Amino acid sequence: MIITKQKPFEKILEMTQPYDKVFIVGCGSCATSCQTGGEKEVAEMAGRLGEKVVGTAVVEEPCDLRLDRRDLKAHREALKEADAVLVLACGSGVQTLADFTGKIVLPGLDTCFIGETERLGRFYDRCRACGDCILDETGGICPITRCAKALLNGPCGGQVEGKCEVGEYKNDCAWVLIWKKLKEQDRLDLFMKFRPPRDHSKKVLLTEVILR
Repeated sequence: MIITKQKPFEKILEMTQPYDKVFIVGCGSCATSCQTGGEKEVAEMAGRLGEKVVGTAVVEEPCDLRLDRRDLKAHREALKEADAVLVLACGSGVQTLADFTGKIVLPGLDTCFIGETERLGRFYDRCRACGDCILDETGGICPITRCAKALLNGPCGGQVEGKCEVGEYKNDCAWVLIWKKLKEQDRLDLFMKFRPPRDHSKKVLLTEVILR
């Protein structure tokens, strides 16, 4: 799930100030789960912004153009009237709505990471969408997100008794966790595998993916 947090209302006021008519779009998926852009949050935002809001809608997944076309079909006139669209969704949703509406878009949320949900309001960074996944080699534990230094070949000298020096030894060392998991799976040979520096061009090449 994409984890988001709502921008301070003062920042949202600043962004919307130049516009007389604003349409608000929320997200029925990730932002709803994060309680940052669902029906409740969209209604609250509309109430706080007052008369300049010309309409609201919650799209099932704003990052999907097909769902934008479907869920915003009944709001075409209000969208046409709006000077700007305030989007309570992740950065992908904001950009997709910019393409779809052709309007000025205002991000009402900050996108944090792709994460794991433990319970409502408690999320963990688990994926950076790096484009070169090695979870099969690391026991399902991502060293890019779980290691503070994103190391690819085992722990640094800063771990003490399985705890990471970054954060005053409060967090688990990712590579100690990986070692324990691989040992449990009888796959410790993978721990000794050398991984060369990451080819960041792969991330560039993955900016557009077409599946056939």
